[in-house]
Amino acid sequence: MDRIFRLSRTLKRDPAVERWLDEHTDELGRLARRWFEVMRRCGGDVREEFHDGCPVACVAGAAFGYVNAFSAHVNVGFYQGAALPDPAGLLEGTGKFMRHVKLRPGREVNEAALATLIETAYRDLKRRLKAE
Repeated sequence: MDRIFRLSRTLKRDPAVERWLDEHTDELGRLARRWFEVMRRCGGDVREEFHDGCPVACVAGAAFGYVNAFSAHVNVGFYQGAALPDPAGLLEGTGKFMRHVKLRPGREVNEAALATLIETAYRDLKRRLKAE
């Protein structure tokens, strides 16, 4: 059975998410903002919430992705990442559901593949919601 992670206070633009993004002005913060903006642009139904210390992108209260900045890297994460196709081999993690892509300043990332993962996670969540 698929487990969909749900949040109850999503907004079109969450002020707490904006504060977090505005407070992270270094290179890691810029990476996090860039990829969260890609999540925001997936569709007009994308909502967000600041949850567990990071920005989370949702549809109908169901989470599909997040970003988080750490001391030396940024994670671009996916709540159903274990089920996503990843031909470029970007995803890391061994959990039952979640996976993430680790971004480090100065290291190249396959941007097209990461953008495709984000779009795929969004579409996958919409499919799961429709099947409920």
